[in-house]
Amino acid sequence: MKKVIATCAFAVLGVIALSSCNKDYECTCVDPSGTYTETASGSDAEDACNGASSVLQLKTCVPA
Repeated sequence: MKKVIATCAFAVLGVIALSSCNKDYECTCVDPSGTYTETASGSDAEDACNGASSVLQLKTCVPA
């Protein structure tokens, strides 16, 4: 029984360690219609806001 519990605990800790944690950041975005705040996920604020930005540069987002 101790082996089963130890194996289960090891498996749960392994899953937790391998999961990625993304934090939500607020980005201030500007597009032709105006300025607004958007929430985006990423490893850091700059990545999150860059991910929220448009590829065609119709919208630009920076960390709030």
